[in-house]
Amino acid sequence: MEPIQDFSSLVGRLRGLKKRKRVVVVCPNDAHTEYVVIRSLREGFADFLLVADTPHLLNAEYIRQQYPEHVRVYEASSPDKAAQEGVLLVREGHADVLMKGIINTDNLLRAVLNKEYGLLPKGNVLSHVTVAQVPTYNKLLFFSDAAVIPRPTLEQFDAMIRYNVAVCRRMGIDSPRVALIHCTEKVNEKFPHTLDYVTLKERAMAGIYGDMYLDGPMDAKTACDSHSGEVKGISSPVVGHADMLIFPNIESGNTFYKTLSLFGDANMAGMLQGTTAPVVVPSRADSGNSKFYSLALACVCSENKE
Repeated sequence: MEPIQDFSSLVGRLRGLKKRKRVVVVCPNDAHTEYVVIRSLREGFADFLLVADTPHLLNAEYIRQQYPEHVRVYEASSPDKAAQEGVLLVREGHADVLMKGIINTDNLLRAVLNKEYGLLPKGNVLSHVTVAQVPTYNKLLFFSDAAVIPRPTLEQFDAMIRYNVAVCRRMGIDSPRVALIHCTEKVNEKFPHTLDYVTLKERAMAGIYGDMYLDGPMDAKTACDSHSGEVKGISSPVVGHADMLIFPNIESGNTFYKTLSLFGDANMAGMLQGTTAPVVVPSRADSGNSKFYSLALACVCSENKE
């Protein structure tokens, strides 16, 4: 499969699937979520199970009336009940992807992480994967973690790499190039994550992550700009060609996310990984396009392969 280089190609890939993906949307009663649902229906790659709380049931019914063959509506007495119902629909195999509507993220995650009926298997790490289409970069850029893990431990770093590598491969990138991000290229015990980076590189060299390239510490510019690497005298398959950036903490990852979207005019997509199905939890401030591309990404990466 040819690598997916931009979000238009991502949507094109979905349109080419033989079977529509099944998406549960919890509380789909805001303008951006309705836009995502209707655009996805028009693109023809998804069927929807809309779980609406009672006061907003008519919004969901209006969408169902327009696309009766591809939309089902479920009523819940409250947003929390809607979250529980949405999670159960995924858990019971009725859907491939879970998406957040206007419900508060904490309320949805309470259901996703519920030990009795949730979607995170015991022992799994929950992490957020972001994909950015940056006008000045020649391919999609993957990175973690901008939303979930405050200070990754070694095993959380390991999970972040595994998840991102898996997503890259679902997007047609057979040998992802992974940069471990820091403010300099030096390992220093004052920054414990750089010591973890040494261990992660040893694991990569041992083949634990499969066919891929992993290097660092390095800064984001060196990872994505060949000239920067040349000036610094750094030679690596990753330098200037990174597919993926692994950030040392949530502050740096989140700042990178917001900076790319605001000042870099980047289109963004993101989803949670570690769960039994992709979970799309867009921010209230995300654009309709960002939410749409997030759903498209989750559909491509959902477990049922086409």
